[in-house]
Amino acid sequence: MDEELLLLIKNCLRKDRKSQQLLYKSFYGYAMGICLRYTNNRSEAVEVLNQGFLKVFTHIDRFDQTREFKSWLGRIMMNASIDNYRSNLRTAHVLDIDEVDDIGHVNLCDSNLNYADLLTMVQQLPPAYQTVFNLFAIDGYTHEEIAARLDISVGTSKSNLHKARKKLKQMIITIDESAKNIQYYRETGEDFTPIISIGCA
Repeated sequence: MDEELLLLIKNCLRKDRKSQQLLYKSFYGYAMGICLRYTNNRSEAVEVLNQGFLKVFTHIDRFDQTREFKSWLGRIMMNASIDNYRSNLRTAHVLDIDEVDDIGHVNLCDSNLNYADLLTMVQQLPPAYQTVFNLFAIDGYTHEEIAARLDISVGTSKSNLHKARKKLKQMIITIDESAKNIQYYRETGEDFTPIISIGCA
């Protein structure tokens, strides 16, 4: 481990406020990236991030200094995000796998989309779809593991993933159509009304 980071952690163990602030600033971007994926907007993500860092500083004595600190902090941020999801569970959408339309293989990769565009779309998903999609597609958990973490059935996990992919595919198609309209307008000069505008967080 980096000596400077190790010193920060040791000072945080002594509850040194300045060291806590430095650790917070050092890992803010990484932690925010995780929280943004599991929330609907930056304001909610900041709340989750601060809850996560509170847990980091409260339980930093449990950190195994022979392991990577970034991974340990990342798991705490993900757990804080899941706790936030559970607290808002009453508004989440859950369906059984039998209710899912068969949409076949959905390819969400598109060369015209950047990370910010994809993040915006993921944030627009219903909470249950968003959480399962992140856990499965981004963080690599199995449906059995997701079901255990979220206290749902494996079928519900699969259902929410299918629904998330279907909604994301629809968003991508809409964006592609909008991009084609923009290109057509540039080439022909004819007027059109864009279907959707993304890039506004």
